[in-house]
Amino acid sequence: MLKNVSMSSELQHAGRKFLLRVSDILFYRACKMKEKLKQIICEAIDSKKDELNNISQEIWKNPELNFEEFKAHALLTSYLEKEGFEVAKSTPLETSFIARYGKKEGIKVGVICEYDALPGVGHACGHNLIAEAGIGAALGLKAVIDSKPGCNFNLIVYGTPAEEGGGGKCLMIEKGVFNEVDICMMTHPSPYELPSPSSLGVAQYKIVFKGKTAHAAAAPWEGINALDAAVACYNNVSMLRQQMKPTNRIHCTIVDGGERPNIITERAELFYFVRAQTDKEVTGLVERLRACAEGAAQATGCTMAMKQSAPSWSAVNTNEVMIDLYIENAKSLGVSFEDDHAKETFQAATDMGNVSVVKPSIHPYYKIQTEEINHNHGFTKASGSAESQLPTLNSAKSMAMTAIDIVCEEGLLEKVQK
Repeated sequence: MLKNVSMSSELQHAGRKFLLRVSDILFYRACKMKEKLKQIICEAIDSKKDELNNISQEIWKNPELNFEEFKAHALLTSYLEKEGFEVAKSTPLETSFIARYGKKEGIKVGVICEYDALPGVGHACGHNLIAEAGIGAALGLKAVIDSKPGCNFNLIVYGTPAEEGGGGKCLMIEKGVFNEVDICMMTHPSPYELPSPSSLGVAQYKIVFKGKTAHAAAAPWEGINALDAAVACYNNVSMLRQQMKPTNRIHCTIVDGGERPNIITERAELFYFVRAQTDKEVTGLVERLRACAEGAAQATGCTMAMKQSAPSWSAVNTNEVMIDLYIENAKSLGVSFEDDHAKETFQAATDMGNVSVVKPSIHPYYKIQTEEINHNHGFTKASGSAESQLPTLNSAKSMAMTAIDIVCEEGLLEKVQK
């Protein structure tokens, strides 16, 4: 009896050893396959580097504002069609697009492109490079699909207009554009290498004060000065900043301050951005802004109307599993991550935050060679320079390699989604 028990125990032990060995062999083969696929990605992107640079340069030389990105839209969609993608142009917005490649089944991988510019400073946020990186990642993943190694997934490239204030992705979310995708990725150039940047939520408001005209010299007492109300509101917010958290931001421009100095201003308009680390904090800060505007109106005798001018943006919710994969893939290409000290000081906002609320997403900043911060002329120059090409190609490769990790490793998508 004891002998039989001993033999049964030995058989169970041998069975476990066999299963472990099979598991090791399968894991080894999976790793070797991923290495091969990542090599295919890198070779494919490198083979297209001149075409990718041409796309970036063409967008950089022809900066287009919110919802007016017609040249960039035509350039990107025609290129993707040439590469064999099925492209739905002007979907669901006039200058957006959705391009698909691969079989319908399997994990759906979303890669996002931006291509709008800023008024006055052109591509001072490097959206020409964002478009290049997105297209580059798509070409790398397409090469994997074409190599037919049994790695099944569906590739979707999203062209998203009007990030600079228009909230294009928010409008696309409202139309259900991102419902089908499993993961989303995009990268953004900056002076720092920040895989998980400290992103802020943002709300945009226009405040209009209305008063009464009068002759500014002959009878100013007959007027009600809307410009005074706007200036008072501006100063109220400036005083409020002392009692704001260091991570909160309120900033504005005076859109309308009147026509001529000799006419008491009847109408004045301010355009405000309100930013904070959470949606709840943004809401609270908006109410404090409203109080500043109402106080200015009461002090000057004006009426005040405050209206949201674009969809609110959420802070980016960086997916921890995905960004760890991205970091390891970028390191394999020689990228160094030494800029984490800048995380708390370099804070911006993006409508990619809204995508990250509904789908597992990453939005890492990658470093280009500049000491200038985004949104100034120095960064515009850097985003069009030859030195920005290598880091942009590396970010494209890192995104595509991250997607391959998730596609090829069983159970990894579930970890990402959790």
